[in-house]
Amino acid sequence: MTVRIFHSATDDLVERYHFYEQCAPGVGAYFLDSLYSDIDSLVITAGMYPQVVGDYHRMLSKRFPLAVYYRASGNIARVVAVIDCRRNPTWIQQRLPK
Repeated sequence: MTVRIFHSATDDLVERYHFYEQCAPGVGAYFLDSLYSDIDSLVITAGMYPQVVGDYHRMLSKRFPLAVYYRASGNIARVVAVIDCRRNPTWIQQRLPK
């Protein structure tokens, strides 16, 4: 499986990086390492996560309260968003591209 990260997901990661880096120096870098490790695991595990909104799958981060939303078709997993799990579910549905 090939994993592609859309700009919208990259923007989410950068925003959260800055948030965690403000909490304590170095936590932002740890955050990025953790999330990219989670996303890289989709190469092997993309098909095992549940579809929760339309045809979007949701993978929960192992170390942070975030969910990675992606679409899997053919041999490609397209990561479109990284969203805080504490968000309102209606907001999440509206945030994901149609």
